[in-house]
Amino acid sequence: MTVMETTPAPNKADVCTSAPTAHPRPDGHDHYTISEVVAFTGLTAHTLRWYERIGLMPHVDRSHTGQRRYSNRDLDWLALVGKLRLTGMPVAHMVRYAELVRVGDDTFEERQELLESTRRDVLSRIAELQDTLSVLDFKIDFYAGARRASERASSA
Repeated sequence: MTVMETTPAPNKADVCTSAPTAHPRPDGHDHYTISEVVAFTGLTAHTLRWYERIGLMPHVDRSHTGQRRYSNRDLDWLALVGKLRLTGMPVAHMVRYAELVRVGDDTFEERQELLESTRRDVLSRIAELQDTLSVLDFKIDFYAGARRASERASSA
């Protein structure tokens, strides 16, 4: 069982994964080794093991020899975790989110609150970056204008 598996809901889209992506293998034939997941995701094997150890990705399937076998659902989860990392969400919040997903549908409200809080943080960071970009644009325009003035003065 993967972190994304909860009690199945008939005819319900899985709202806990990111937008659907093309998978390297069709469902049912989707057993990936850790090396393959490293190649697909760009994460290191150490990071994947760490995610499992801290509870961000528990219940990764294992082969009869004990090797990890990841599924398309695991790849979807890793894609979502990657997006959450880009937002700056603290790892503890991501682990909490994963715990809530495992608990099931009764946690939708708390999951929504976590994501809305992260969204507010992202919007704040975007505003800061837009302000920073305005300062950079001003300085670039200043130097471009100064250079043009200097070129006009030296050609006169």
